[in-house]
Amino acid sequence: MSSTQNVRKLRSESGGSFLQSDTPGGVDRFAEAIAGALRREFGAVPGAVKQVVRITGANERAVRNWFEARNAPNGENLVILMGRSDEVLEVVLQLAGRQELVTARRLSGARDKLREMLALMDDLQS
Repeated sequence: MSSTQNVRKLRSESGGSFLQSDTPGGVDRFAEAIAGALRREFGAVPGAVKQVVRITGANERAVRNWFEARNAPNGENLVILMGRSDEVLEVVLQLAGRQELVTARRLSGARDKLREMLALMDDLQS
Protein backbone atom coordinates (compact mmCIF):
# COMPACT_ATOMS: atom_id res chain seq x y z
CA MET A 1 0.00 0.00 0.00
CA SER A 2 1.40 3.38 -0.96
CA SER A 3 2.05 6.04 1.64
CA THR A 4 -0.79 8.19 0.27
CA GLN A 5 -3.26 5.38 0.83
CA ASN A 6 -1.99 4.95 4.39
CA VAL A 7 -2.46 8.66 5.07
CA ARG A 8 -6.11 8.51 4.03
CA LYS A 9 -6.84 6.03 6.79
CA LEU A 10 -5.50 8.32 9.51
CA ARG A 11 -8.00 10.38 11.48
CA SER A 12 -7.18 13.56 13.32
CA GLU A 13 -6.92 13.21 17.09
CA SER A 14 -8.19 16.73 17.69
CA GLY A 15 -11.64 17.96 16.84
CA GLY A 16 -14.88 16.07 16.71
CA SER A 17 -16.39 13.90 14.10
CA PHE A 18 -20.05 13.45 13.28
CA LEU A 19 -19.76 9.74 14.01
CA GLN A 20 -16.63 9.03 16.01
CA SER A 21 -14.31 6.41 14.56
CA ASP A 22 -14.16 4.60 17.92
CA THR A 23 -17.89 3.83 17.77
CA PRO A 24 -18.77 0.58 16.02
CA GLY A 25 -18.60 1.36 12.31
CA GLY A 26 -18.75 5.13 12.99
CA VAL A 27 -17.00 6.88 10.13
CA ASP A 28 -17.32 3.86 7.85
CA ARG A 29 -21.06 3.73 8.54
CA PHE A 30 -21.39 7.41 7.65
CA ALA A 31 -19.47 7.00 4.38
CA GLU A 32 -21.51 3.91 3.49
CA ALA A 33 -24.80 5.68 4.24
CA ILE A 34 -23.85 8.66 2.07
CA ALA A 35 -22.63 6.36 -0.72
CA GLY A 36 -25.93 4.47 -0.67
CA ALA A 37 -27.90 7.72 -0.83
CA LEU A 38 -25.80 8.98 -3.74
CA ARG A 39 -26.29 5.74 -5.66
CA ARG A 40 -30.06 5.80 -5.04
CA GLU A 41 -30.38 9.45 -6.07
CA PHE A 42 -27.93 9.63 -8.99
CA GLY A 43 -27.55 5.98 -9.99
CA ALA A 44 -24.51 3.73 -10.01
CA VAL A 45 -23.40 4.68 -13.54
CA PRO A 46 -20.24 6.58 -14.54
CA GLY A 47 -22.32 9.61 -15.54
CA ALA A 48 -23.53 9.92 -11.96
CA VAL A 49 -20.05 10.80 -10.72
CA LYS A 50 -19.74 13.57 -13.31
CA GLN A 51 -23.17 14.90 -12.37
CA VAL A 52 -22.18 15.14 -8.70
CA VAL A 53 -18.87 16.77 -9.71
CA ARG A 54 -20.84 19.47 -11.57
CA ILE A 55 -23.15 19.99 -8.60
CA THR A 56 -20.45 20.22 -5.93
CA GLY A 57 -17.40 21.40 -7.86
CA ALA A 58 -15.41 18.68 -6.09
CA ASN A 59 -12.61 16.68 -7.67
CA GLU A 60 -13.81 13.69 -9.72
CA ARG A 61 -11.60 11.27 -7.78
CA ALA A 62 -13.05 12.53 -4.48
CA VAL A 63 -16.60 12.05 -5.75
CA ARG A 64 -15.76 8.55 -6.96
CA ASN A 65 -14.49 7.82 -3.44
CA TRP A 66 -17.84 9.05 -2.03
CA PHE A 67 -19.74 6.66 -4.31
CA GLU A 68 -17.43 3.80 -3.27
CA ALA A 69 -17.74 4.69 0.46
CA ARG A 70 -13.97 5.16 0.80
CA ASN A 71 -14.52 8.69 2.09
CA ALA A 72 -17.47 10.94 2.80
CA PRO A 73 -17.96 14.50 1.55
CA ASN A 74 -16.72 17.37 3.68
CA GLY A 75 -19.24 19.66 5.37
CA GLU A 76 -19.51 22.16 2.54
CA ASN A 77 -20.09 19.49 -0.10
CA LEU A 78 -22.47 17.62 2.17
CA VAL A 79 -24.63 20.73 2.55
CA ILE A 80 -24.65 21.20 -1.24
CA LEU A 81 -25.68 17.57 -1.71
CA MET A 82 -28.40 17.86 0.95
CA GLY A 83 -29.81 20.82 -0.97
CA ARG A 84 -29.96 18.88 -4.23
CA SER A 85 -30.67 15.31 -3.11
CA ASP A 86 -33.65 14.17 -1.07
CA GLU A 87 -31.90 10.85 -0.45
CA VAL A 88 -28.80 12.48 1.06
CA LEU A 89 -30.96 14.82 3.14
CA GLU A 90 -32.97 11.92 4.56
CA VAL A 91 -29.86 9.87 5.36
CA VAL A 92 -28.26 12.76 7.24
CA LEU A 93 -31.48 13.41 9.19
CA GLN A 94 -31.74 9.72 10.08
CA LEU A 95 -28.10 9.57 11.19
CA ALA A 96 -28.72 12.67 13.31
CA GLY A 97 -31.63 10.92 15.02
CA ARG A 98 -34.23 13.24 13.49
CA GLN A 99 -36.59 10.62 12.06
CA GLU A 100 -39.57 12.85 12.87
CA LEU A 101 -38.33 15.39 10.30
CA VAL A 102 -38.01 12.66 7.67
CA THR A 103 -41.56 11.53 8.43
CA ALA A 104 -42.93 15.10 8.31
CA ARG A 105 -41.18 15.74 5.00
CA ARG A 106 -42.57 12.56 3.45
CA LEU A 107 -46.06 13.31 4.75
CA SER A 108 -45.94 16.79 3.23
CA GLY A 109 -44.84 15.33 -0.11
CA ALA A 110 -47.65 12.76 -0.02
CA ARG A 111 -50.20 15.52 0.66
CA ASP A 112 -48.91 17.50 -2.33
CA LYS A 113 -49.20 14.47 -4.60
CA LEU A 114 -52.70 13.75 -3.31
CA ARG A 115 -53.74 17.35 -4.09
CA GLU A 116 -52.36 16.97 -7.61
CA MET A 117 -54.26 13.72 -8.11
CA LEU A 118 -57.51 15.24 -6.83
CA ALA A 119 -57.11 18.23 -9.14
CA LEU A 120 -56.49 15.86 -12.06
CA MET A 121 -59.60 13.85 -11.17
CA ASP A 122 -61.65 17.08 -11.01
CA ASP A 123 -60.33 18.10 -14.44
CA LEU A 124 -61.22 14.72 -15.90
CA GLN A 125 -64.77 14.90 -14.51
CA SER A 126 -65.34 18.40 -15.92
